[in-house]
Amino acid sequence: MFGPPGFGSPSFWAPRVERGGTCGPAHCFEEGPESRRFQFSSRRDPRGLAQPDDSRAARDSRGNENLMNKKKLVQLGVPHDHVPLAIAGIQAAATRGREDFKAKRFLPQLIAQPDLFVRDEDFGDLARAMVADLLNAETPREVRHATWGAGLDAGSIQQIETACQLPVARAAALMPDAHMGYGLPIGGVLACENAVVPYAVGVDIACRMRLTITDLPAEPLVENERIECERFDQALEKGTLFGAGGRWNSPRDHDVLDEDWTITAVTREVRDRAVGQLGTSGSGNHFVEWGVLELPEPEFGLQPGRYVALLSHSGSRGAGARVCQRYSDLARQAIPHRYREDKHLRHLAWLSLDDERGQEYWAAMELMGRYAAANHEVIHQTVLGLAGGESLAVIENHHNFAWKERHGDQELVVHRKGATPASAGELGVIPGTMSDTAYVVRGKGEATSLRSASHGAGRRMSRTEARRQFNWKMWQQHLKERRVRLLAGGIDEVPGAYKDIDTVMSQQESLVETIASFHPRIVMMCGDDSPAED
Repeated sequence: MFGPPGFGSPSFWAPRVERGGTCGPAHCFEEGPESRRFQFSSRRDPRGLAQPDDSRAARDSRGNENLMNKKKLVQLGVPHDHVPLAIAGIQAAATRGREDFKAKRFLPQLIAQPDLFVRDEDFGDLARAMVADLLNAETPREVRHATWGAGLDAGSIQQIETACQLPVARAAALMPDAHMGYGLPIGGVLACENAVVPYAVGVDIACRMRLTITDLPAEPLVENERIECERFDQALEKGTLFGAGGRWNSPRDHDVLDEDWTITAVTREVRDRAVGQLGTSGSGNHFVEWGVLELPEPEFGLQPGRYVALLSHSGSRGAGARVCQRYSDLARQAIPHRYREDKHLRHLAWLSLDDERGQEYWAAMELMGRYAAANHEVIHQTVLGLAGGESLAVIENHHNFAWKERHGDQELVVHRKGATPASAGELGVIPGTMSDTAYVVRGKGEATSLRSASHGAGRRMSRTEARRQFNWKMWQQHLKERRVRLLAGGIDEVPGAYKDIDTVMSQQESLVETIASFHPRIVMMCGDDSPAED
């Protein structure tokens, strides 16, 4: 703790400094034109040290000579992040009645050569923090990104280039479905050293795909006449729930709810919400749909042929969103001021994995990953049970997550925000649109893509623009020609709002090989105009 013995005692704060009066050594701080007692907050700096409120100003017993507010300290050269330490040093010097101390002369000397002041009784913390900054300063390095696809929008390219400027960035890639997001573009891949970026994982932590190949007869879905597909319709209508705040009145059960949700304060807070939303799908581009899977070669222990499959897309719902927001806020508080104030970098704040907050986020993120997987498992068990079918094989993958992986001779934290893991031999699902093909793929392990591929077709226009351009009358005939029946969905999710999935797949042939195709037939999405959660 800063200050002399008894610094935190009530009697220390008792005297009040009146405007125009003298100032005793134990209480010599002002804020702006109004005099008041100097207050200390319980806020802590990134090293965990208690800090004074840096909005206050400090002066010693010789009047205004050492009056220093935040602005003046910064003008002297004190880094924004260390202003609280400078204020604490001035306060300590004033409290001890330090002779001949003049902040305007002393602080520039410390800033110029902080190593000479690390044992200073009053300013040692400030000096040590500045020495640590010098030792930890990143040597500028050139980080380039690899790109797949053509005609990518300028905003996505700018976002990935900005991400490459982070001092913790080591490699990056942009997938052919890329479009603008918050911080990192959707379809962006970012590898960092010993650091995690919450917004590079995404708001919907562990948004993922799950495809279940079933033993149900495929013939009714080929033509998809309503009267022949009643059990498929009813299974989706009774077994799914959509909407931004959607939750079951009778909660579902899963082993994930028996895990330790007290690992962080925020996971403890969101558990009740997670219980109610287990087995639900959210809004935006989230869906659950029946379709026909074409399997050209033996795979998954199955013979070639045509199968009914159930495909879903959603993530960790409101619980994951709360985790992202909480740790994004903490990350912004911890990073250097020059990054915190940059409007292009504010959604790319990172947490060191050596820091307690980084470790907390990592634990919470992994719990959200298991919760999202459980979400899909419950949905598939429920819907398939209502339809009277059995599972023959399951393929699933995250595409909003961070992984610790070795690339070359270095362990890196690889963020895939709207990107599918595609290590050699790794299976995944890349969806199209409500009427276009989804593909089951096997990764090729391409090093320059950080072993990644696209997570879908990718939007070609914003939701606002889609609502402006399209109406349902324009798309009814299109869906009918594709033999697709939409039980619920938003106009901002029609196929015209997306890129062509076959073009995207052709642009990433070096990343994945296609081993099966899924053709949507009966589609359920959010139809209540909830804000998009994707």
